Amino acid sequence: MPVTKKIRINGERVSSLEDFYDELSRNLPLPEHFGRNLDALWDSLTGDVEGPFEIIWKHSALSRKRMGKEYDAVLVLLHDLEAEREDFRLFLEP
Repeated sequence: MPVTKKIRINGERVSSLEDFYDELSRNLPLPEHFGRNLDALWDSLTGDVEGPFEIIWKHSALSRKRMGKEYDAVLVLLHDLEAEREDFRLFLEP
């Protein structure tokens, strides 16, 4: 069985969607053509990123407070990704 890649997001550095993309790109090999929008993120996470992998979002409550609706949109995408891919898990740490 392949080793699960652990992608850590530091919510102390995430105050916007752009910050989230920066943090994710630092920790996950996204393709060069990644368009830095939610549709492109979905396409990359469902088609370009090999699994298994998990995202561990530390200080997620702080990101939620800072990002507002953008956080909610990312969370919906990541939960949809869990439903789509058997080899992906999301962990939110307050």
